[in-house]
Amino acid sequence: MERIKKYYNKYLPKYSRWRLAAVVVFNFFVYYVTRLIASDFKHYNVSLPIDEEIPLIPWTVAIYFGCYLYWVVNYIICTRFDEKQAKRFTLADILGKAVCLVAYIAVPTAMTRPEIVGDGFWEAVMRLLYSIDAPDNLCPSIHCFVSWMAYIGLRGDKRYPTVYRAFSLVFALAVCVSTLTTKQHVVIDVFVGVALAEICFAASKKIVK
Repeated sequence: MERIKKYYNKYLPKYSRWRLAAVVVFNFFVYYVTRLIASDFKHYNVSLPIDEEIPLIPWTVAIYFGCYLYWVVNYIICTRFDEKQAKRFTLADILGKAVCLVAYIAVPTAMTRPEIVGDGFWEAVMRLLYSIDAPDNLCPSIHCFVSWMAYIGLRGDKRYPTVYRAFSLVFALAVCVSTLTTKQHVVIDVFVGVALAEICFAASKKIVK
């Protein structure tokens, strides 16, 4: 029991626990409360011609769903080494979600998703995704914002293995692509989500000295 407690405190120190909990709670608040508030508002479609050229690739839903494990692991990794790092990282996340909250209410976005054709496994998973996730709250893409945060939180930090930092970059990019190939987002959503992560992370470094 003591050994388990020791490892728990090592990989999830007290100073990061409540901050990560706050990140999760605020994420759900932004995701669900904005939908309640803006459900009857006019929604804007910000699709570009290039979005029509991007194909629906059902199997990429595996990446779209798989990113949740990636987020959990990297958010813990990005807050476990020292308290200042944890403060900066979680502050950047909260700032970004606050921007999303305002954007989803002030300029709500939506898109038209294609009909899923076929009876294969991945087509069935796509139908499940569409049934549980409405095509709104799109810009900025929280999927892309969080995935990019999970990468830049350890980018350039030599305390993390080079191989894992490279993996995090590749996986973050894969998630961004998957939001397009599952037709959950459009190109603008992706770029705004990534840019928001960069801006908020830079701002948190200025705020937390």
